[in-house]
Amino acid sequence: MVTPVTLLAYAKCQTCTNAIKWLKSHGIEPEVRPIVDEPPTLEELSAWIPASGLGVRKWLNTSGQSYRAIGKPKVDAASDLEIIRWLTKDGKLVKRPVLVRGADVLVGFRPEAYEVLFL
Repeated sequence: MVTPVTLLAYAKCQTCTNAIKWLKSHGIEPEVRPIVDEPPTLEELSAWIPASGLGVRKWLNTSGQSYRAIGKPKVDAASDLEIIRWLTKDGKLVKRPVLVRGADVLVGFRPEAYEVLFL
């Protein structure tokens, strides 16, 4: 049985587009979930953040407007739980794409990380 691949992505994000192209060029058809319309839930993030091996702050899209609207000082002062709550409310605040395959979770698109996972 093939483990399904879910990719939380934003349609206007070139990095997300590149990830989808990489997956499809390797015969992998991901279920693409629009991250702005369906941001990750608290339950998902509670499982995915530890599975990713990244700290909560590494899940922030620090180059986006949502991050700038909050402001670095407020982010720096926030607890991990507060940041997780922000991520559940604003998909544009989440670094993307987020790839979920079983217990494996990758944040951002690095072809070498995708190769390790799939090849």
